[in-house]
Amino acid sequence: MAAMGQEGDDVDHYEVLRLPSGEEGAALSVEQIEKAYRTQSRLRHPDKRPDDPNATADFQSLASSYKFLRDESLRRQFDARLRGRREVAARAAATGVKRRKAVSDLEERERAFAAGGGPAVDPVELARREDKRKAADVKRELDEFFAAKKSGVSGSASTPAHGDKKGGTPENGPKTDKGKILKVSWEGGADYYTAAKLDEIFKQFGTVEDIVIKTRKSKSKGSAIVVMASKEAAQTALKNHSVYNVFPVPLIVASVQESGGLPARSTQTPEPRTSNIDGTGFSDLEASVFRKLQEAQKRKKSG
Repeated sequence: MAAMGQEGDDVDHYEVLRLPSGEEGAALSVEQIEKAYRTQSRLRHPDKRPDDPNATADFQSLASSYKFLRDESLRRQFDARLRGRREVAARAAATGVKRRKAVSDLEERERAFAAGGGPAVDPVELARREDKRKAADVKRELDEFFAAKKSGVSGSASTPAHGDKKGGTPENGPKTDKGKILKVSWEGGADYYTAAKLDEIFKQFGTVEDIVIKTRKSKSKGSAIVVMASKEAAQTALKNHSVYNVFPVPLIVASVQESGGLPARSTQTPEPRTSNIDGTGFSDLEASVFRKLQEAQKRKKSG
């Protein structure tokens, strides 16, 4: 596998020693690297491969990579470059998927409209109308979500990171500033992150007031809402993208404000909707809110 290495080389030094790369490689001890080198040097010594014309070059590469990884400073820089390359590749892949999906959705709506006998609609105008409709839907459903949570209908609808002290909202308490709310999503295992694990990650940026895990309808995708204690803490969390990519399952973190037209909590209490509540949160309502947030964010970034 090609990666970045020493001067001008595209070499993954961990793979040369038959060691795991990435974050797992960065966590290896010097003793583990030495053991791997001794094992590989015995197996790949040119004397044991007399018919292989590349044996000597391969053995020299093995020794060079071992020497490289033994240097603490060079290894630390190498690990950072590998991590940066993975982050760039992940963002590029995510952006490509989002753009293709946005274009596909617009084309599909245009075809459906034309098939109904109406004139062709400019894609930009169509996207603007859709954004307005989505913003209205999100406002209405977030109002219902926070009002239902405030009324205590759900009992355990939210998953507070700090127990009863901070999860939930008092009946006459202040509204939550939407600048403090973060949307968190991930792919690669819906059950990978729990409220406790997310709390451990985000509390390094400031106090975490509440964490709501979305009901898991997909085995591979998961999402949550993280409410920080201040706008400053939320902004700090947004700026530290590299923190979220060091895990085997990277996190995608965005502000609720980025989706546009999203409200603070409503003071009106709707009729209880107990059919939307289960052990992990407001399943149907929350899923719908997250879906609209994500779609609005996709259109904004692809535009």
